[in-house]
Amino acid sequence: MRSKQQTTITFKLILICLFFLFMILFVMKSIFTQNPSPDQKVSSSNSTIDEQQQSKSTKDCASLALTQTCTKTPPSLANALVHYATTNITPQQTLKEISVSLRILEKKSPCNFLVFGLGHDSLMWTSLNHGGRTVFLEEDKSWIAQIKEKMPTLECYHVEYNTIVTEADKLYDIGTSKEDCKSVTDPRFSSCPLALKENIPSDVYDVEWDLIMVDAPTGYHDEAPGRMSAIYTAGLMARNRENGETDVFVHDVDRVVEDRFSKGFLCEGYLVEQEGRLRHFNVPSHRTRPGRPYCP
Repeated sequence: MRSKQQTTITFKLILICLFFLFMILFVMKSIFTQNPSPDQKVSSSNSTIDEQQQSKSTKDCASLALTQTCTKTPPSLANALVHYATTNITPQQTLKEISVSLRILEKKSPCNFLVFGLGHDSLMWTSLNHGGRTVFLEEDKSWIAQIKEKMPTLECYHVEYNTIVTEADKLYDIGTSKEDCKSVTDPRFSSCPLALKENIPSDVYDVEWDLIMVDAPTGYHDEAPGRMSAIYTAGLMARNRENGETDVFVHDVDRVVEDRFSKGFLCEGYLVEQEGRLRHFNVPSHRTRPGRPYCP
């Protein structure tokens, strides 16, 4: 999830504009919900003279209170605006890639959003899911310390992976041939070697995640842990939810592991779209329909 330093001013300005638009919509929604409806005004006009005076007084007070009350910017949004306005480091994903996840967040937020990876875009994801819960899982303890120093409000946990990229072919064969890897269950109790079941807080497994973003762990060299387990576990969490569906996003699908494992364990039949290096899947619960095939 660590991004290279970019100085593309245009991209940063567009990103800041997105946050300001979100803030404006939030404020407008708050104001409109406080305005009295036309029906209430008609009812008040048909009351007695005393009631009209009382109503007028009440309305005057309400109007006065409204003008004196300030709708505050959500803390997550305020922090994000300040952060991205004062840094030359921009998110690793492109604007078009971010827009794919943004469209889903606009529909589902506030929601439960799980992100594999921690980086300079983490504050953005938390802000776009204002009012919901956004959790980050990161492999590097020192990186967590660096990010938390700058963004202390983020909820993130350290995760250890027991795989390496050179094992990807072997793990893929096991995952696609072993029946235990096709069983829908809590990852903590799965006997599939691809399932992440250690060093993750139990609370992460107890939550039904509406969105899952796989943008970690490191996978660009042979000795890196790779994203095999993260992709498989994301799919297992989605299938194991009680009902509904989970939108799963996998980044860096231009690489062999991300491409192969996302198609194999999130299934091409559940693929919604691909934008650049980001792939979007919509995986339904398999508990609501016993006997549903692993892939459609």
